[in-house]
Amino acid sequence: MKRWISRLALPLLLLLFTSQAAGQPEPIKVGITTVPPFVMETDSGEWEGISIDLWRQVVEGLDREYTFVPLSFSDLLTQVESGQVDVAVGALTMTAEREAAFDFTHPFYQTGLSIAVPPAPEQGLLASLRALISWQFMSVVIALGGLLLAVGFVLWLFERRRNPEQFGGTAVQGIGASFWWAAVTMTTVGYGDKAPVSLAGRMVALVWMFAGLIMVASFTAAITSSLTVSNLQYQIQGPDDLNRANVATIANTASEQYLQDQRIRHQLYPDLTSAMLSVANGETDAVVYDRALLQYRNLQLGDKRLTLLPGIFQQQLYGLALPSESPLRGPVSEQILEVTESSGWKDIVRRYLGRE
Repeated sequence: MKRWISRLALPLLLLLFTSQAAGQPEPIKVGITTVPPFVMETDSGEWEGISIDLWRQVVEGLDREYTFVPLSFSDLLTQVESGQVDVAVGALTMTAEREAAFDFTHPFYQTGLSIAVPPAPEQGLLASLRALISWQFMSVVIALGGLLLAVGFVLWLFERRRNPEQFGGTAVQGIGASFWWAAVTMTTVGYGDKAPVSLAGRMVALVWMFAGLIMVASFTAAITSSLTVSNLQYQIQGPDDLNRANVATIANTASEQYLQDQRIRHQLYPDLTSAMLSVANGETDAVVYDRALLQYRNLQLGDKRLTLLPGIFQQQLYGLALPSESPLRGPVSEQILEVTESSGWKDIVRRYLGRE
């Protein structure tokens, strides 16, 4: 009898264990891709971000186990479409094209494209004085002074004996007088108090007159161009002003598609930080991208922080993606509504994006 009991006990235990295991659903495979501040990996290998915090609250309401599956963005879309992952968590924009390939939950974040421009320059007397004593301005002045001194010295060599009344005296006095002549001739002021009399001196004067005209014209054009670019940057107030600007953005994104559709001149960069730094360094006039991501990256730029213009355009909605006809869609959407309608949701968003 004991032998029969022992023989039956093992199969019964195995059957009981199998039935219990079959009754518990498998962990949810959660596909993720790095997209700060929605999905980020910490130095310790943990995952955090707006979407990650949202998912943890959602899955807590579902009372389910889950595992994160890090993927590239392209692989994330492919695997959610094929059902290799049960849900994709990130900053996925809800579009008609994607809705045809897989399903979305209720949207959890509303955003849109936004514009970041360089911060407005300081105004007033102090800002003007700072510009006058900047190294860029002083280097131009020093280079110009050196050129005037060189021209004046050449003229003094020819005039010091033939024209001692105007360029005579000690070497310092003569070179000083010729330096003065070179300056007033270049600026076309031409007081007439000094003029060369020797043939060689007049040849130098003739060449310098034409060279001075070219130099003044080039200098004026450079300043005008610089002011035009500077003013252009600070006159961008919205999407309608982008047609006359050089805009930075990221390749293969909704922002690039918008700029192409509007036929706005733009440059592509590999990541958002590079695009924003191109604006800060004066390579481009503005950057166009998702406002939430612009807002987050801008907090990390330090002294190169840009100015985000108010308002958004090309409105976008973010949602979690699931394979078509997934049974999780309804329960997950219900939990998303509960989380986003709670008082703590704004605190989560503010923690990563700061205040507007």
